[in-house]
Amino acid sequence: MKMPTPSPIENGLVEYDRIKLAVIGLGYVGLPLAVAFGKRHPTLGFDIQERRIRELREGHDRTHEISPEQFAAADRLTLSSDEVDLRDCNVFIVTVPTPIDDAKRPDLRPLESASRTVGRALSPGAVVVFESTVYPGATEEVCVPIIEQVSGLKFNRDFFVGYSPERINPGDHEHRLETILKITSGSTPEAADLIDRIYGSIITAGTHKASSIRVAEAAKVIENTQRDLNIALINELSLIFHRLGIDTAEVLAAAGTKWNFLPFKPGLVGGHCIGVDPYYLTHKAQQIGYQPQVILSGRRINDGMGSHVARRVVKLMTQEKINLVDARVLVLGLAFKPDCPDLRNTRVIDVIDELRHYHLDIDVFDPRVDSEEAHHEYGLDLLVEPVSGNYDAIVFAVPHREFLDRGIDWVRSLGKHDHVIFDVSQRLPAGSANDRL
Repeated sequence: MKMPTPSPIENGLVEYDRIKLAVIGLGYVGLPLAVAFGKRHPTLGFDIQERRIRELREGHDRTHEISPEQFAAADRLTLSSDEVDLRDCNVFIVTVPTPIDDAKRPDLRPLESASRTVGRALSPGAVVVFESTVYPGATEEVCVPIIEQVSGLKFNRDFFVGYSPERINPGDHEHRLETILKITSGSTPEAADLIDRIYGSIITAGTHKASSIRVAEAAKVIENTQRDLNIALINELSLIFHRLGIDTAEVLAAAGTKWNFLPFKPGLVGGHCIGVDPYYLTHKAQQIGYQPQVILSGRRINDGMGSHVARRVVKLMTQEKINLVDARVLVLGLAFKPDCPDLRNTRVIDVIDELRHYHLDIDVFDPRVDSEEAHHEYGLDLLVEPVSGNYDAIVFAVPHREFLDRGIDWVRSLGKHDHVIFDVSQRLPAGSANDRL
């Protein structure tokens, strides 16, 4: 068995000029990070999925976050799914998912597994940095004990940890890793300085060194909690205005003429962050005896929007005297956000599931999404291309550029002579849909 390679250390820490990084988990967060580091430092991109590594070695990124040209520029990056290769590294950056389970509790199994993987590769002087979203305290309370147990090394003597929350925005080609200010932290002042220097070598926007790991963890989890609550407020206003017979989009346009009105819109709140992170914070709050009120209330509103949309669609169909028996509904878009193939925690599935309760025949079309992944995650067989004149109802769920470029006439052409269109996104021209959020 290949043993971990001892790292040249200074004051217990690996020297900056001798670092060899490993980025563990090459998804939407890890891959851009590995590529960025691979331009400046010896870097190993590690993922347990052999298919993912094969695709990346061929220069293909199914997430569409990294181009072949960007791969080529990362000339110090190597890729592997073989855990043995981690033993040559001395700085480990963990970017695995932190989802929730069916009971909306934090699912830390990927993080715990990654901690065991790191523990098996660790050598004295090494640094482990976590980027996965967690509740305050998780790094030191959950990850560190696992690493100590597996490695046999002592925390803050033989190895050190840090936390630098990811701020990746999938599908956003303007706000990139290098141009977004990065929070850093470390378990000792020396470790914090080293970690900040490492990230500072690739982040042109600069870094913010937090005073502790717990502060950095808390900062990350409230970023998305704040956004979640803002959207929940607008979603609740949408529910109220619908009952009042008022168009929410018109209300928001009018209110938006005030300089300090925040430009949020109603919608489905999914994805790997906004729809998940608040549950990590509320879980920790409940552990310490505090029952969150506002945060969980906002989550209930946002989690219920998919069912609300489906019921509105069915009501539209009955108002237009469309027979629900054997009616066909087309859902345009499955990804959790526009111009992105990411299916994680998409709440479009809530619309689909609720519509199925009415025994409607549902088709889904999303050219951005990997069809195999859609089938694996949700049991859906995506359309290659929808047939014109085939649908009783069309749900414009995700405003991908492909859909917007085809225009409203294309959307209408998909419907039968008598059909309805529901615009979840408020991106179709005003008055072109029968109803919208």
